[in-house]
Amino acid sequence: MTGLMYPKQAAVKKRKSHPKSIIPGDRKEICYLCHRFGFTEEHHIYSGNPGRKYSEQYGLKLHLCPTCHRTGREAAHMSKETADYLHRLGQQEFEQRCGSRNDFTKIFGRNYL
Repeated sequence: MTGLMYPKQAAVKKRKSHPKSIIPGDRKEICYLCHRFGFTEEHHIYSGNPGRKYSEQYGLKLHLCPTCHRTGREAAHMSKETADYLHRLGQQEFEQRCGSRNDFTKIFGRNYL
């Protein structure tokens, strides 16, 4: 739209910055649970709304192979025991690096420890 008295500038879409995982030992190419090297998928420890958003915001995510993430019997999305283990791990790291237990409970709505 040239020739206008007050031309509009083109909208620029801002990209969100995604912080890295705060979980110690997490590497993109190694599964956190079985330590298999190769393709991994990013797993947000707390899912649902707004859990996934807060997992992303605070770096509470880690890399899992597809078997440990989705398809295996003990996968994070299939096994309550595995999910509970990761929830406890995430809360411990949050309390060490980001805030208190009360802060965690206010944000995520539950105490996993």
